[in-house]
Amino acid sequence: MAGRTLYRLNSVAHIAGSIGDEPTRCIYSVRRQQNMPLHDRIIPYLERAGLYHLARLNSEWFWLDEPLVSAFVERWRPETHTFHLPFGECTVTLQDVAFQLGLPVDGEAVSGCLGEFETYMEGGRPAWEWFEDLFGECPPPNKVKQMTVHFTWFRDRFRVLPADASEETVRIYAWAYIMMLLSTQLFGDKSANRVHIRWLPFVANLDDMGRYSWGSAALAWLYRCMCRLANRNVTNLAGPLQLLQSWIFWRFPSLRPEGFEAFSFPLASRWSAYLPPNDGKEQRVIRYRLALDRLTARDVDRVVPQLGGVQHIPEDALNVDWLHAKDGRGGDRWFPRYYQVWHLHWGNRVDAVISIDRVADPGPSADYLDWWFHEAQRFLSPGAAFADPRGTQIPLEAFQRGSS
Repeated sequence: MAGRTLYRLNSVAHIAGSIGDEPTRCIYSVRRQQNMPLHDRIIPYLERAGLYHLARLNSEWFWLDEPLVSAFVERWRPETHTFHLPFGECTVTLQDVAFQLGLPVDGEAVSGCLGEFETYMEGGRPAWEWFEDLFGECPPPNKVKQMTVHFTWFRDRFRVLPADASEETVRIYAWAYIMMLLSTQLFGDKSANRVHIRWLPFVANLDDMGRYSWGSAALAWLYRCMCRLANRNVTNLAGPLQLLQSWIFWRFPSLRPEGFEAFSFPLASRWSAYLPPNDGKEQRVIRYRLALDRLTARDVDRVVPQLGGVQHIPEDALNVDWLHAKDGRGGDRWFPRYYQVWHLHWGNRVDAVISIDRVADPGPSADYLDWWFHEAQRFLSPGAAFADPRGTQIPLEAFQRGSS
């Protein structure tokens, strides 16, 4: 992989190349908590949908350490969907999603389209008729924008479950809770105040929701959001941010806050009461950047070595430039057909599992280190603050690494 391709972003300037011009650039998180009580009677519905553990993370307001995440986004590589760190590559994996959020990662692809999806469903009806059948009413016109409903309508209408609610009413409240949970916790966008009705086909078949891979969809959306944020002209980050921050704290012990020793499942609950400082964000970005520059291989769990294998030169993702040019919209495009080849890839995922040979001395290969010494941009702090200490000699043990 040529050095010039590092941090490629569809010919858009990556923030890593402009740190000298914007040394204190800090991102801003776009998030909305449901602020909805988790009624005991809707829990069985959440369990059937595979979303109960995610809902439990919604009990307290989540705060993102924006300077910390900013320093990581500077090192995000859209070509490989990995963080480019001084000692190698690492990233959030499906295993992390399962443990951090408690989401199912195996199952059918979460797909469809954003508009006119009802025309592709068996026995389809107009979407808003479908909406009224499920929820008993439609929101007023001033709460509707295209295929979305303003968050406040859902919150005000379904916040308090009546004490004497029938089971049919409980089911309606569960549908509403799930619609908001998907639109805020997992697939939030920059608007932060809209609930998309694309989720209607999923909640209408509640018993089938558990067979979908919500974890892989959430991870793909996080990757997508970070690829967009890597553009130096974008500063707002949406998506499953609890997943990202909890992953950082778990995988980078030197960066985690003190005083959070007790934890339970899902693992992201460990940091539910974490409150990052709200002042001096620009200087904290610089400090976190320097902390990442000073990391060693012993300070973090990496993707391949953490699984006991040898890290080789990372390969570009399949057709990554074409996919980055897609924004997931397209109105009436039915994604299972329009992106059929990618659905087939997912359907054959068992045949595409990467084989990792476990070795006694996991670490980077000699080829990787040679590429790393000559091509990688290991450090982002200015030379005056942190001199580049990397050598150019490949350790002898690297040539033997992975051999029997």
